Formats: sequence, C-alpha cells, structure tokens
Amino acid sequence: MKVNIEFDCSPEEMRRLVGLPDLAPLHERYMAAVSNSVDGGIKPEAIEALVKSWAPMGEAGMALWRRVMEANKPQP
Repeated sequence: MKVNIEFDCSPEEMRRLVGLPDLAPLHERYMAAVSNSVDGGIKPEAIEALVKSWAPMGEAGMALWRRVMEANKPQP
C-alpha cells in the first residue's frame, strides 16, 4: 500500500505545523555580527584561529599546511 500526502503551505506555515522554533531573530543577530566583523576588518589573529580550527592534529596539522603552502609558492 502506498499513501501520498501533500501539504500546500509556505515554509513558515510548515515550520509552525511541525513545531520547529523560529530562528529568524537569531539569524538576523548572527548576520549583523558577521557584517560588523567584515566592516571592521578581519584581524590576522582571527584568520589564524579559524585555520587552526580546521586543521587536524592541532599544531602538527598547521605545520603540515605551512610546509605545503611554502612548497607551492610561485617562483619569482
């Protein structure tokens, strides 16, 4: 037996129907914070912290990435 059910409603109506929270205010605050960070300029320390969070094995992973990037530098 196969049963198909269709809902004709907006995403907002569906969110309310299934009881999910409204995250629009949180999204707006997050986007404002990101916009302020970009407008104020990004500090090198912030970029380093971001890259460290991406690198596996902490400092050893950073050293590996550093060697890879140095090996692939364009030659003048």
